[in-house]
Amino acid sequence: MKIKDKEWLYRTPTPTFWRATTDNDRGSGFNQKAAQWLGADMFTKCVAIHVQVDDHQFDELPVASINNQFSNQEFAHEVKVAFDYETLTTPATKVKIIYNINDTGHMTITMHYFGKKGLPPLPVIGMRFIMPTKAKGFDNTGLSGETYPDRMAGAERGTFHIDGLPVTKYLVPQENGMHMQTNELVITRNSTQNNADKDGDFSLKITQTKQPFNFSLLPYTAEELENATHIEELPLARRSVLVIVGAVRGVGGIDSWGSDVEEQYHIDPEQDHEFSFTIN
Repeated sequence: MKIKDKEWLYRTPTPTFWRATTDNDRGSGFNQKAAQWLGADMFTKCVAIHVQVDDHQFDELPVASINNQFSNQEFAHEVKVAFDYETLTTPATKVKIIYNINDTGHMTITMHYFGKKGLPPLPVIGMRFIMPTKAKGFDNTGLSGETYPDRMAGAERGTFHIDGLPVTKYLVPQENGMHMQTNELVITRNSTQNNADKDGDFSLKITQTKQPFNFSLLPYTAEELENATHIEELPLARRSVLVIVGAVRGVGGIDSWGSDVEEQYHIDPEQDHEFSFTIN
């Protein structure tokens, strides 16, 4: 995904279902109850791709040799690409992600999670974008500080600037850095993987559509945080891991030796969930 000749993706965007477990999660056994979602997060299974350009729906994907019919430059008012996924859980369920790009260059992304009876409890429903280099910082319009569904009471609404990609230094690395009820996020980088690029700031903007979104922006994936038993075991930070979240489980805090997160801060895996946002 290039904006003004700057590449913003290091890996293909994917649905994500896992947030790193906390001391509270491990104390209540949530990590074991939800373990299937870690596998579903790491190994995504795309079962179908659909492409529509303006009013034309392709019966087959426009790849070689079908795309030989097109010239070097093609113009359209709207391009829609939909990916259908099947989760590696028992039972399996479906996820659909739709990318809708208009002729102004704005891309609206919608994720549909289809609930199914019998699924284990969910840590998170979202999308993960891994960027090639570490961000210089970000500005978000929404709630102040780190917030979760059960950690919003003290937050103030406004626009806030964060330098770098701060990670909370827990003795045992765990979930951190979530920002709830966000209206707009601007991520700034000043380096690329192209040595010929001149240094200078460049930005990516993400805005809400119908409803505010939630996000985290860290230099590690949830799996990297999960795998480290001490902070010095985390790898050298080289990327930016953006997770746009439609729903996230609360972090609890009644105690760390058995109490579950309160029911209203759970994600119901048997219910449908949908969220969307725009990138420009």
